[in-house]
Amino acid sequence: MKKGINPKKRGPPKKGGKNSSIAQDSFFKHKRQKRDYPDEEEDEIPSEASGDEEENGFFSGGEEGERNSEEKDRYANETADEVRHRHAKEYIESLEIAGREEPGSDEDRDREYEKEGERDTFFKGAGKKSALVTKMLMDEQLIKSGRIRREIASRVQMPGIGDEFEVLVKHRQSVTAVCLSDDDSKGFSASKDGTILQWDVASGKSEKYRWPSDDVLNSHGARNPEGRATKHSKQVLALAVSTDGRYLASGGLDRHVHLWDTRTREHVQAFPGHRGPVSCLSFRQGTSELFSGSFDRSIKIWNVEDRTYINTLFGHQSEVLAIDCLRDERVLAVGRDRTMQLFKVDKESRMIFRSSASSLECCCFIDNNEFLTGSDDGNTALWSALKKKPVYIVKNAHAFLGDSKGAEQNGGLNNKFDGNAAFSWVSSVAVCRGSDLAASGAGDGFVRLWAVDSDPKGIRPLHNLPLVGFVNSLAFAKSGNFLLAAVGQEPRLGRWGRVSAAQNGVAIQRLKHL
Repeated sequence: MKKGINPKKRGPPKKGGKNSSIAQDSFFKHKRQKRDYPDEEEDEIPSEASGDEEENGFFSGGEEGERNSEEKDRYANETADEVRHRHAKEYIESLEIAGREEPGSDEDRDREYEKEGERDTFFKGAGKKSALVTKMLMDEQLIKSGRIRREIASRVQMPGIGDEFEVLVKHRQSVTAVCLSDDDSKGFSASKDGTILQWDVASGKSEKYRWPSDDVLNSHGARNPEGRATKHSKQVLALAVSTDGRYLASGGLDRHVHLWDTRTREHVQAFPGHRGPVSCLSFRQGTSELFSGSFDRSIKIWNVEDRTYINTLFGHQSEVLAIDCLRDERVLAVGRDRTMQLFKVDKESRMIFRSSASSLECCCFIDNNEFLTGSDDGNTALWSALKKKPVYIVKNAHAFLGDSKGAEQNGGLNNKFDGNAAFSWVSSVAVCRGSDLAASGAGDGFVRLWAVDSDPKGIRPLHNLPLVGFVNSLAFAKSGNFLLAAVGQEPRLGRWGRVSAAQNGVAIQRLKHL
């Protein structure tokens, strides 16, 4: 030991030095993004777009940019309380405008108020305008919480000739996932060749996400490929977009969860940790929490704002195929172990629902207490949190008959009917949030629309919408005005079936209401 050095007085090593392991770790090189506060100016995002992209209007500029700068100058001296007051006032004014434009006479509204006696105390002594705004605010909150359900299924009209599904965005290979932004204006889709597209729902104009090089991926936190793989696989199996629309998450065969910035369409982070392909993703509504399910039988929780790992949920005994999440800290998951599991994250508990003799392929929340699933035996089932078995089952919901109209619709295939045939597997289900309108897709040549009844509980068929190919993913608009379908010639997770007549892409079905 050198003289003059007392080991007891030797302090801990300094953190963050040039030679420290933290400084060399690529994960800690990331600079935490600044949160947006009302009284602070937004960070400018450098644009590397070409002149053509700017002319197409994808990036803001021109007169709109000048108007935004004028608004920033006008409200530059506002306090946080003044900003909240102004936003609340604007929101109430928008509700009043929506109320005036809402169809129906004042007499109809008065009769509706009389039926809802429990709300009379709120409306007593208030004018019709304030009463209408109060009612709309209460209904919106109840719908978000899942306590009431909009009854729109019975008002959906059967599309006429020429109003069927139309291809909105084309892909080279089978589309595996589709999702919508919270305002229903932008859509995102991914395919087996690794292509990720962001597009405008109204026009169909698309922009492509570009994968970075392996060196950049490694600097963003990605690990080197394991096993016989020599490079990162780009095949995408799942997509999810955050509620605020800032982040897009993708997962696939490379066992990573990739995070993208939707404003610049650039890769910002890679989350390692899963030991199998990432098969499903879901953001918790209104938060930055992201849930990822994998073939490694686990579900992981991430915080995309802080870009950190939070926790891992275990329980499934086989591959996790689909997950869904609402506002509460509860995750719904299904897998090939023939179970659906509801994880209550805050209570560190779970509920197990068992399917009789089939693998559950897909699931979604109807509300906090009811769920919808599709299975590989062609059944669509309605579940309740109060019962461990389905409360209602539609058997052979997508029965595929080789010599029927369904075969002609799906490219003239000559397969004989088999309840377990790949073409009849219910590969996707979706529910219009806060409503009784649902849809399911398979490879039989149709997308089925359903009405979810509350009393008595059941699933009622509405319309069959022709669509050639495997429907690997579905997404409803919040308004219920359209339905998106991710279509491919092959199933999402394999190649055990093929429909050559299908067009790989995203199809849209406009829905008309009475």
